[in-house]
Amino acid sequence: MVDLKVKLGSLELQNPVMTASGTYGYGEEYEDFVDINRLGGIVVKGTTLHPRQGNDYPRMAETPMGMLNAVGLQNVGVDRFISEIYPRIKKYRTNILVNVSGSTVEEYVETAAKINALDHIPGIELNISCPNVKEGGMAFGTSCPSTIAVTAAVREVYNKHMMVKLSPNVTNIAEIALGVESAGADSVSLINTLLGMAIDVEQRRPVLSTITGGLSGAAVKPVALRMVWQVAQAVKIPVVGMGGISNAEDAIAFMLAGASAVQIGTANFIDPKVTEKVIAGIEDYLVRHNMTSVAELKGALQA
Repeated sequence: MVDLKVKLGSLELQNPVMTASGTYGYGEEYEDFVDINRLGGIVVKGTTLHPRQGNDYPRMAETPMGMLNAVGLQNVGVDRFISEIYPRIKKYRTNILVNVSGSTVEEYVETAAKINALDHIPGIELNISCPNVKEGGMAFGTSCPSTIAVTAAVREVYNKHMMVKLSPNVTNIAEIALGVESAGADSVSLINTLLGMAIDVEQRRPVLSTITGGLSGAAVKPVALRMVWQVAQAVKIPVVGMGGISNAEDAIAFMLAGASAVQIGTANFIDPKVTEKVIAGIEDYLVRHNMTSVAELKGALQA
């Protein structure tokens, strides 16, 4: 028997495999395929203070090794999440984290404060890749001062585990990670999607209604792996890696680079059972390499 348990500060995971926000709905959508209770945790879709309809269609496009999306945080808003969705999903015997998004610091704070009162939600994932309307649309996560400001403000009203999701669309992601650590983050998750675009050459028009969108899937894995390695060397708080993880080998690579746990996103669309397969694959790897605990993988890269 090997020990798959992982600790992210106060947050205890039965194994290091989580799902990425925006790719797993509220968990219910996958109940026919996966035993949700077997996962280390699920991060539900981005939740904002007010309901959002999202961007106009088309807002998704396939790429050779992944996908572009510009869904635009379509969601029912935090109040309906609390009244309608939370009562249905609190039955899960795994960690449920809510991805919190907003357009102003005040929206982040108010949304996080509401979620803080939910007994069966042990943590949030702060999505700082959202456009800051007070700063002309620049994403919170691309500016160190605004990153620190939003993290510190939410920390004042949220007393459970606060994971901060980092944007890769920056020059120095380690600097951003150090900033959120200093502002009170309990862990960081990375990477969010890379900014990309697609063009229909016959129509001579962008494929997405928003022109640009977020690139995810296998194509981003080398970039994500590099950034996880850089951040893990810079911060003392746990790192959760994501970006193109499609199998157990990918997940193990992220842990060798310094991640304590991983999130799987786009691969869920290809194989809805991928999370369970990755858990089994990690366990098999530990047995084959005579390891007794998944913690032995963390940062074990021999470079």
